[in-house]
Amino acid sequence: MTSASFSARLPQYAQVRWVDTTGSTNADLLADTTAPAFSALAAGEQTSGRGRLGRPWVSPRGAQSIMSVLLRPGTAELDRLGTVPLAAGLAVLDAVRAVAGVQEGPELKWPNDVLWDGRKLCGILAEGAGFPEDPRIVVGLGVNVSLTKEQLPVPHATSLALEGVDVSTEDVTVAVLEALHRRLTQWATGDRSLMDDYRRECITIGKPVRVEAPGGDLHGTVADIAPDGRLDLLADDGDRHLISAGDVTHLRRTDARY
Repeated sequence: MTSASFSARLPQYAQVRWVDTTGSTNADLLADTTAPAFSALAAGEQTSGRGRLGRPWVSPRGAQSIMSVLLRPGTAELDRLGTVPLAAGLAVLDAVRAVAGVQEGPELKWPNDVLWDGRKLCGILAEGAGFPEDPRIVVGLGVNVSLTKEQLPVPHATSLALEGVDVSTEDVTVAVLEALHRRLTQWATGDRSLMDDYRRECITIGKPVRVEAPGGDLHGTVADIAPDGRLDLLADDGDRHLISAGDVTHLRRTDARY
């Protein structure tokens, strides 16, 4: 793929670039202080990427769809930054369903885990720089396209190929970037239907869960997703918690606590 051919398929973006290999698409875009909003960078290989909580994210060449998108939020958008990762997860769900031609199978778990029958298909990380004078946000992600079972980063992951979807990495990248532009435009304009769509798709709502939060584990049932993207948890002790970050495990009603 070349930057020119890639850009031609994505005219809605202000700037689109493709590189064969890089350390981190997020780091590259954040370092470009002159890049306009809705600049996109995609790579065939990423050697120094990071996931949530600083976890390493290294991809075999050509096996993942790897990209980052730059946002330049204004004052009006700063209060909505917490919903950027949720919008990204919803976009990936849109794109995966489109390239796979299915509705059943792909699912969305809070905050932005895109799963296929319970196995993780994608990693998403939003990062910021330049605050408060020149705020910039990048949304980076990688979709497992052709990873084999031996290449999966964790046992509970999967890839499109392992789920029987035969599609090129380039086509997945284009589909995800198209969906990202649509969903992040909704976010930037304050379109309320974005969170309505998210709640409709989020399988975490209504589930009994365990949340590994900084202050300790919490158990309860997810009542809703707050407008700012936080998890609205009704704990087993009756207290209500709004949680902005934490690993969530869906529990079954047959588990010991239920």
